[in-house]
Amino acid sequence: MAFRMAVFGFCAAIFFLSHSGTVFADDDKEKAAVASEEDGKFFDKDGTPTFRISADGTVDWYTFSGYRRYHSDCHVCHGPDGVGSSYAPALASSLKKLDYASFLSIVAEGRKNVGGGKENVMPAFGDNKNVYCYLDDIYVYLRARAVEAAPRGRPPKKADKPKGAKDYEASCMGG
Repeated sequence: MAFRMAVFGFCAAIFFLSHSGTVFADDDKEKAAVASEEDGKFFDKDGTPTFRISADGTVDWYTFSGYRRYHSDCHVCHGPDGVGSSYAPALASSLKKLDYASFLSIVAEGRKNVGGGKENVMPAFGDNKNVYCYLDDIYVYLRARAVEAAPRGRPPKKADKPKGAKDYEASCMGG
């Protein structure tokens, strides 16, 4: 009985430690704060792409584009609005602990997790231009969802598409 209680206590501690990121949502929002802007694309103090949502609910172009791209390719497995499914994890929650470089790597190269008699496979999307050319957009959208800055569903208002986004899209897609 004492052994079971010790195992239960250990598992409970691991659970609470692994889920502690949800407690510090304000800290996460602060980390995602806009520090700079370049042609309509926003960055945090570390130079990582981030979102900007105005008081009236207008999202920057990249957040809106990320919403569209996520729902065209990612939601099938990861559920609407990044909330997960019985098939794949909630990316809005994953981004609370996953850094930008790791996100890019996993999406481009894929990932395989095996444990507890279960195998989860994230296919590689590095060759899929409809995903890879918009990775920053998808990341920005999920980052906004992770800190609950963007509500579920289609953003009600969006900023216009900046020239830099048009130019990058044309060069990446080969147009």
